[in-house]
Amino acid sequence: MQGESLSFIFLNAAIINNFVLAMFLGICPFLGVSAKLKTAGSMGAATLLVMLISSACAYGLNYLLVEFELEFLRLISYIAVIASSVQLVEMVMKRFSPALFRALGIFLPLITTNCAILGVALFQTTHEFNLVQSLVYSFGAGVGFTIALVLMAGLREKLELSDVPTVSSGLVMSLMLAGLLSLSFMGFAGLGGH
Repeated sequence: MQGESLSFIFLNAAIINNFVLAMFLGICPFLGVSAKLKTAGSMGAATLLVMLISSACAYGLNYLLVEFELEFLRLISYIAVIASSVQLVEMVMKRFSPALFRALGIFLPLITTNCAILGVALFQTTHEFNLVQSLVYSFGAGVGFTIALVLMAGLREKLELSDVPTVSSGLVMSLMLAGLLSLSFMGFAGLGGH
């Protein structure tokens, strides 16, 4: 995978193989935080930051694990790195933006269990990306995650102003929207070549 261009790696992670809408990873925050645009954008930014930090740490950690032939510790090590990254982002957000910290509520600590972040660390290792490629991949995945959240939040806010039949309101409508967004992103699948 060393021959892939950085722009292709970014586009692949953000659009073609979007973690939420094409790979179906990170669905919990996608449905839970996407009710308002402001919260969705902030959650996307926090997730992007955690993905970047975790990706850089996972790259270095993987190098050490391979060097000492401890690859079997990869998964648990990545989970520890992700949990630490989330704690760092949570402390920074609590200090500099308490209102946003309260708005994100329980979903901020749940970034720790967001399978999209663990997926980034595992996929970059599987693809044998170098450090720059890993960072571009995680940045693209974070941008794609944010795009999915913001698209869903925008649609859900528009629906609040619409007259929707009771039978298809609430969670039912959110799931239908998620399915339609997923179908539209699956249309990009042929561009990836993988």
